[in-house]
Amino acid sequence: MLVGNRMSKPVYTISPETSLDDALSIMEKEHVRRLPVVDRDGSLVGIVTEQDLIKASPSEATLLDKWEIKSLMSTLPVEKVMTRQMITLTEDVLLEEAARIMADKKVSGLPVVRGNKVVGMLTESDIFKIFLEMMGARQSGIRLSFLIANKPGQLAKLSHAVSEIGGDIITMGTFTGSQSGIGEMMMKVSGVSMDVLKEAIAPFIVEILDARETKVV
Repeated sequence: MLVGNRMSKPVYTISPETSLDDALSIMEKEHVRRLPVVDRDGSLVGIVTEQDLIKASPSEATLLDKWEIKSLMSTLPVEKVMTRQMITLTEDVLLEEAARIMADKKVSGLPVVRGNKVVGMLTESDIFKIFLEMMGARQSGIRLSFLIANKPGQLAKLSHAVSEIGGDIITMGTFTGSQSGIGEMMMKVSGVSMDVLKEAIAPFIVEILDARETKVV
């Protein structure tokens, strides 16, 4: 899956001349925490976050009175506080690569560009939604977590065993285990009972770590 398939769009953008006050108002109205800043040609020149605006606002200890603070917030342009050196993504970047970049760089959202034009934003919320889909969190079924040997053909045998009892695999995921040669796996299945499923997969796994039936209403 690519960034272009799951990015948030359309994108709310502002100009470098937009005041801090107006930028905050747009964020509140549109329920976003960051805004790309574009020039008159629509090219990306910076990005400003809610945190940037909060930090730029005068503190309670300031000598300015509330009217002066309001005046400052309404006249100071975002170009004074925006980040100019940005990390950007393109639409053809793999989602897992984008997630790795966001985690490594400790950023919660990145602009997606086509040339110099902003075409979308990829945020933590977008990644969370994908995670929910991959884990089958919005579908009812029996969810098993178990240890399985890292040997060729094990997943094929497991899938065949579930198919043989009439089960439908909603999702399946593998994770790095703590033991050498042993991996951890999660599988969600519908159409069969818990006991029948456990019995069917028993010959192909090492140990069941967790088993529960989830119902989504």
